Amino acid sequence: MQTSDNKRLYELDKEPIGKLLWKYSLPAVVGIMVMSVYNVVDRIFIGQGVGPEAIAGLAVTFPVMNVAAAFGVLIGAGASARTSIVLGMGDKQMAERVLGNSIVMTLVFGTIYIAFFGVFMDQILRLFGASDASLPYARDFMTYILPGLLVNNITYSYNNVMRASGYPTKAMVTMFIGAGLNVILAPIFIFVLHWGIKGAAIATDISMSVSMVFVLAHFFNSKSEVHFKRGIYQLRRDILLPIITIGAAPCIINTAGCVINAVINNTVYRYGGDSGVASIGIFTSFTQLMVTFVIGVCMGMQPIVGYNFGARRYSRLKRAYWLSVAVGTAACLLGCVVAQLVPGAISRLFTADETLINASSNAMRLATWMFWAVGFQIVTTNFFESLGEAGKSIFMSLSRQVIFLIPLLFTLPRLLDYRGVWLSFPLSDACATIVAAALLAVQMRKLHRLEAAR
Repeated sequence: MQTSDNKRLYELDKEPIGKLLWKYSLPAVVGIMVMSVYNVVDRIFIGQGVGPEAIAGLAVTFPVMNVAAAFGVLIGAGASARTSIVLGMGDKQMAERVLGNSIVMTLVFGTIYIAFFGVFMDQILRLFGASDASLPYARDFMTYILPGLLVNNITYSYNNVMRASGYPTKAMVTMFIGAGLNVILAPIFIFVLHWGIKGAAIATDISMSVSMVFVLAHFFNSKSEVHFKRGIYQLRRDILLPIITIGAAPCIINTAGCVINAVINNTVYRYGGDSGVASIGIFTSFTQLMVTFVIGVCMGMQPIVGYNFGARRYSRLKRAYWLSVAVGTAACLLGCVVAQLVPGAISRLFTADETLINASSNAMRLATWMFWAVGFQIVTTNFFESLGEAGKSIFMSLSRQVIFLIPLLFTLPRLLDYRGVWLSFPLSDACATIVAAALLAVQMRKLHRLEAAR
């Protein structure tokens, strides 16, 4: 008689791919979208309850938190991908060693970056743009949020491992717990207790701590498919190297995001002033909704592809990939159509200033005419990561916004002035799509040969 945990692995092996992708992606999409909404609401609370200087201070802290998050995904993304693959191979003992080694490394990295940021906090905040007015708010927020960064990394990293080992709905509940509690606590701490920006940080710390307890309780439960136990915590090179190699792609793109944002903001400001910077904020906020949705689909795809790759069921993993591409492309195509047809309506959600509405509407039309292809790029990047193809995944992660976008931002505006800034985005998307298609063609031929050799 099969146990419930064996049934979870059995469904990854046998259940129809369409049904399986729905089962795994829906909780991931719902969970990650909830977190996106929470982030927006949290900023509204800070802006309404503390003031514009606090928003500026909060914005300065984003790159710092992105760097900390990069260390989290370095271990968490690699651990979840490796867990799926080795479970597909039928090696549960190795999956638990992956879990043990990854939790140790998460704690090690967390101790390092908390100490570093704590010692050099003011210098780092100044480096990312803190002014005399915003620095006190940024420092106040970082002082209280700093310990929570490690809690946050544990929560999200092992939430992904939970999903990868066959618990997608439970992983979604984890996201709801943190987001829901934060939405309740943040206004109480800011508006009722008048704790200001530090109240938002404390609310986040408490919420993420509760989520972390929920996640760790799952892995301390001996009935879970993969769980903590003695003998799995000794660090081993043969375990850590594949984890870090696979996790390097999302880690690098998180870290590079800090540089990319600086380049984009400076370029837009040089050619379009404050209105240009505001337009990039509206454009990013809108497109991020579709990107977040696609990332949720990829989170559901990853355990299916990883498990079936380990089990050498190549036709199943290819079907999971193509279904994910179809869903991701549909989401980005919808965003592209909306941005082309009603950019003014999108802009009015963020501002009532007619000059900014006109500027951002024109910019959005230029920047999104290739956005329909972004879903294909994101799914393909995650496909390579799920297969353990770290080099291709890293290259794909960097291609769109580093290898192509940054050089275009330095060259096109000199030829086309302000229009060149916005045309850099679709041209970068076009180049990245061509690269993705070429790499995918090679990978599919490789999978076809493996399938034929069985």
